[in-house]
Amino acid sequence: MKRSLASLTLLLLSGCQPSPHETQPPAPPSAAVTVAGPWLRATPPGAPVAGGFLTLHNGTSADDRLLAVESAAAQRVEIHEMRDEGGVARMRELVDGLPLPAGTTAELKPGGHHLMFIQPTRALPAGERVDATLVFERAGRMPVVFEVRPLGAAAPHH
Repeated sequence: MKRSLASLTLLLLSGCQPSPHETQPPAPPSAAVTVAGPWLRATPPGAPVAGGFLTLHNGTSADDRLLAVESAAAQRVEIHEMRDEGGVARMRELVDGLPLPAGTTAELKPGGHHLMFIQPTRALPAGERVDATLVFERAGRMPVVFEVRPLGAAAPHH
């Protein structure tokens, strides 16, 4: 009886194992989209814009895209790029967002890709913190806090 029960158990358990011909669901990504060093340049009262900077890393195996940034600290936030066209620096909004291919890092920094906080709702003095939400195509909504750095800042303090 014991032998029959053991054989039956082994038979049932062997039926639970996938055959080598069955496909397995993809493994979850080993990492996520991460954000490092979000900061804004301080603004005087009435400034029409504030520059925002950060580093994004897509540690997943799927391409993603930063679609939007939302913040109550400005009327709107745009994703911009700077280009050198014939020796003239030109800035333009990336209306389709910022691509973030799988396994890559994108640095949004002065003179390159950056965020423009359009029509800040108030002056942003150095030392303040500004809440925002990054909206990704795949990773979804991600809350971040920007540190406001002095007007001439080139990078965040480490």
